[in-house]
Amino acid sequence: MLVAFSVAPSGTHDDDGSLHDAVAAAVRIVRASGLPNHTDSMFTTIEGDWDEVFAVVKAATEAVGAWGPRVSLVLKADIRSGRSGELTGKVERLEAALAGPASSPAATPAP
Repeated sequence: MLVAFSVAPSGTHDDDGSLHDAVAAAVRIVRASGLPNHTDSMFTTIEGDWDEVFAVVKAATEAVGAWGPRVSLVLKADIRSGRSGELTGKVERLEAALAGPASSPAATPAP
């Protein structure tokens, strides 16, 4: 499964409104997990089985909790049995489609 998540404290922040130190605490946990992961400007995506992924999300959320009295957690999961390597595989298939000829779904007749 892939889980994309964003976690941040609320109630406190740096003088400039940045949350980078709190987010860094979460990302350190993700990277130390050894699971495949990718962080971009909005989310961190992690790949693994249900129990190991959610254990990492829980630990990352708890780490961010040290930065404020409340924590906001947003997540999206792609649960697809029997698949692995999707952290990069999905992007590779998209890039291949972009490099190929443009296609569109078959037109359906109007009612």
